[in-house]
Amino acid sequence: MANAGLRAYREVLRLVRRLPADARPYYAKYARENFVNYRDLSADDDLAALLRRAYAHSSWVLSKYSIDAGKAAGRLKEVCGAEGGA
Repeated sequence: MANAGLRAYREVLRLVRRLPADARPYYAKYARENFVNYRDLSADDDLAALLRRAYAHSSWVLSKYSIDAGKAAGRLKEVCGAEGGA
């Protein structure tokens, strides 16, 4: 689970590239700030909860821009271990 945070961040940045060009800088910065704030998290349970939240939020942002989160965020879902949909 130690590298899961880094893998999730990488997947989120890949998803940001699917957003409209004018929205990308905002969401890339937002993702970086959130992942940096929690990079020193030690408990696996807390990390798992944060990863599920990252998936849920990413799915919400994709749907906001009419992007099918089910297809686009499949790899992020695997990394985050998200159950069901967002």
